[in-house]
Order: sequence, then structure tokens, then C-alpha cells
Amino acid sequence: MVSSGFLNEAVSIDRIRRHIETLEEVRHPVAAPEGLERAANYVAAYFDTLGYEPSEHRFPGNGRLFRNVIATHRGLGNPLERVVLLAHYDTVAESPGADDNASGVAVMLEVATLLARLEFERTIQFIGVTLEENEREDDPGSGTRGSRALAAHARENGWNVEGVVVLESVAYAGDRAVQTVPPGVPIPVPEFGNFIVVVGNERSKELVAGFSRAIEQQRIDLPHVCLAVPGNGEALPDSRRSDHASFWDEGYRAIMVTDTTNFRNPHYHRPTDTMGTLNLEFAAKVCGATAGLVVDIARLMS
Repeated sequence: MVSSGFLNEAVSIDRIRRHIETLEEVRHPVAAPEGLERAANYVAAYFDTLGYEPSEHRFPGNGRLFRNVIATHRGLGNPLERVVLLAHYDTVAESPGADDNASGVAVMLEVATLLARLEFERTIQFIGVTLEENEREDDPGSGTRGSRALAAHARENGWNVEGVVVLESVAYAGDRAVQTVPPGVPIPVPEFGNFIVVVGNERSKELVAGFSRAIEQQRIDLPHVCLAVPGNGEALPDSRRSDHASFWDEGYRAIMVTDTTNFRNPHYHRPTDTMGTLNLEFAAKVCGATAGLVVDIARLMS
């Protein structure tokens, strides 16, 4: 793993802030398709500035094509082995989505910035996926469409994925943020939301542990709670509410890194989910830990 503190100290809160400010608007396939396209274009253009190999994964929905935006950092030792860092760039119909999920996209872009000039044994792919949110609030099956299409594409094409890290709303936190807990969670959870949560399934326990190791190795003051659910989370449906579950269902190791969204954030899916509610210092610490984990899996070359 990269020497202690190197990645965390390099994280730029200002870059994270600029990303969120740029992305903050309704980004929805029906209510605001132009906003959705602007977000995709922004992510693609930023990846291009970093010199990554660009591509898109397109999939059909409602009579049109949508796109998952991909930047590839080709590995030099075992390039067919992949590490995926992923965040969804869409929102629900009435929210500007600063936390959900401009924060996750911003942290992904910052990790991509930190790693751009480093060389790795394995290939790293940074992916902005779309249509994570339910198109219709009364139909949970209308969500995670972009990641489901991507995970199926990966399986059909024999992708050798060492691990998938999904950033899902990572910037709402504080010592006074009241934390609630979904029914069935088998571990103790603090009363106030000043921590990040890492959720994996049985197959992904090593990734969960790896995030904890990254926090320690990078010497980051980041309280965290780790949860490994049986199977693919069927007994705890709230553990499946993001893009990581798409990869679980295809047999890949995947974790979700999250501030727990509606179990902490009163602005969840509301017009008030804006930059002014966020804790960017917290997001920066999540970024440092995430970068450390990705570097560890991808195997930095000396």
C-alpha cells in the first residue's frame, strides 16, 4: 500500500467542491434529460483532461440509449485484471443531488486525479453510471438500470474484476447528525452520523476489511462502520439499495461506501440536497481512504 498519509494529504477539497458545484442540478432522464447529459459530458471531459483512455457503455431504456462513462487506466503487469471505482451521476426528479450523488462522483473524479500519474499492475476503471435512481418512486425495479446493464455486460464479456467500489452519497456527516438504522441491521451503530459505512456481502468481506486497512495505512481520522451481509443481502433489502448490488448479483466482489443517505440526511431526495448542507472535509477523508483501497487492489508499481 502507498506510504502512510501520501494520498490523503494530496486530496483537494477545492477540486471536490468545484465538481459538486458543477454537477448540482436535477439530472433525471424524464424531468431533466439535459441536466443528465450535462453531467455525463462533464464527467467524460474531466476524465479526458487526465489523459485516461475513454469509452462508453451504452444501453437501451424507454426507447433511447443511455450511457455509462468509462475512463481506463491500463495496468502494466496484468492489464486484464480490473479494479472498478464507480458512482452514479443521475438524480431523482426534484432534487439537485449534491450529496446524492454529486458527492460520490466528485470523490471518484478526485481519486482519478490522484492516481493519474501512477503506474499499476492491474487496470483501474473509473465509471460514471446512470439511472441508479428509480425512474418511478413506486417501482423499485426501475432503479440501478445503468449498473445492472454494465454488470451483465461485464459478465457476458468475461471481465476479470478483482473488486468494485461504489461511492453512494459520501458527504453528509457531523457530530450532530442524527443517525437512524434500518430494521434488521445486526451490528451496533452510533447515535450520531459522523462516520462512513462500508457494506459488502459474504464474497466481498476482504474488500470491506481493505477499506479499514486503507484508513489505518493512510492515517485518516475517519470513523467507520463495516457491515458484511449474508448472501447478496436478500435478508436486509436496505443493504442492496445502490449499484453494488448489481455486481453482487453477477457474482462479483463489490462494496458500497455511503453516509447512509435517508437514515441520516434529512435532505435526501429533496430540493434541499445542496452544497451548503455538505461536509467536504469528511468527503475528503473518504476520498483518501478510497484512493488507498484502490491503490492496494490495483498494486502500485515501484
